[in-house]
Amino acid sequence: MLKTTKKQEADIVAPAESPDDKSLDITLRPLKLADFIGQKKIKESLQIFLEAARNRKETLDHLLFYGPPGIGKTSLANIIAREMNVNIKSTSGPAIERAGDLASLLTNLEPNDILFIDEIHRLPRVVEEVLYPAMEDWNLDIILGKGPGARSVKLDLPRFTLIGATTRYASLSSPLRDRFGSVYRLDYYEPEEIDHIVRRSGKILNIPVQEGASEEIAKRSRRTPRIANRLLRRARDYAQVRGSGVITPIIAREALDMLSIDDVGLDQNDRRILQIIIEQFGGGPVGIQTLAAATSEEMATIEDIYEPYLMRIGFLNRTPKGRIATPNAYQHLKMKPPADHNSKLL
Repeated sequence: MLKTTKKQEADIVAPAESPDDKSLDITLRPLKLADFIGQKKIKESLQIFLEAARNRKETLDHLLFYGPPGIGKTSLANIIAREMNVNIKSTSGPAIERAGDLASLLTNLEPNDILFIDEIHRLPRVVEEVLYPAMEDWNLDIILGKGPGARSVKLDLPRFTLIGATTRYASLSSPLRDRFGSVYRLDYYEPEEIDHIVRRSGKILNIPVQEGASEEIAKRSRRTPRIANRLLRRARDYAQVRGSGVITPIIAREALDMLSIDDVGLDQNDRRILQIIIEQFGGGPVGIQTLAAATSEEMATIEDIYEPYLMRIGFLNRTPKGRIATPNAYQHLKMKPPADHNSKLL
C-alpha cells in the first residue's frame, strides 16, 4: 500500500530543490538552448547574446537570473556554458563565507570560464566587496595579515563570466546589481509548457504517460518544472502499485488526490494558510508575523514558498496592512466572504 508522511506531502510542492531532486534535475536538464522549454523571450535574447559573443570571440558579460525557485535558472547557466564551450564552476552564496573562499574559486578559473553563484543574494557583504573589482577589472585585492603588518596583494584574474541566480532580487545590493551586463526575470510557466515538460521527462525516464495524464499533472504543478517532475515520479509510483504501470488520466488524478494536491496545485498547507486568514482573522488583513505565529510556519517559508503562488493565482493580496484572502480564495474553499470583504481589498 502506498503511504506518504505529512512531511512528504508538505515537501511535494515546495519549489526548493531537495536532495532527491538533484540527480533527477541533472538527468532531465536540457543540454541546448533550443531544447529549453518556456521563457521564450529570454531564450531569444540569450540566443543573440551568445551568438554575438561567439562571433567576436569575447567573454560573455556577467548575467543575473532572478525569479521563483525551480523554474530553470541553474539549467540556463549550464546551457550557456555548453553553448559557449567553456567550463562552469557552481557554488552558492552561503558556501562562500570568506574572501579567501572567493579568491580560491576565482584564481582556479580558466579564461572565459563561467562562475555560477546560486542564491547570490546571500553572499556576505565582505565577500561582495571583493567581488566588485573582480567583475569590473579582472583583479582581486587580498589583504594578508592583520593590524599594522597587514598588506594588500593584487592578483590578476582571467576574464570570466559571473552568472548569478536569486529568488530575491530586491535583496541584492545596488552596486552588485549594477555590475551585471544583463538581468533576466524568469516567470512561472504556462500550463501548455509544463505539459510539454512532463511529456518530455516521461520519455527520458521511460515512464508511459497518456496525454490527459500529462495535462492533469501539469495543472497541479504550480507552473513549476521542478514540481511537475516530482509529481510525475509520484504518479509513476502510484501507477506501478495501483495500476498497470501506465499513467492514465484516472491514475494521475488518484495519485495527486492521495497527495492532497487539488486541481489548482494547492496542498494542505496552502489551504490551511488561507483558512486561518479567513476563519481567525476575518479574511485579513493580517501581518506576516501574526500569520507565521498562527500557522506555526517561519515567515521566510510563507514569503518564499506559499505566498508567491497564492498571489500568482489571485488567492492572496499583500497590502501595507497585511495579507488578505481574495474572493477567488473563498470560492475555491467553498466559503462565503463577509459583507465588508470588498472594502478590505481597496
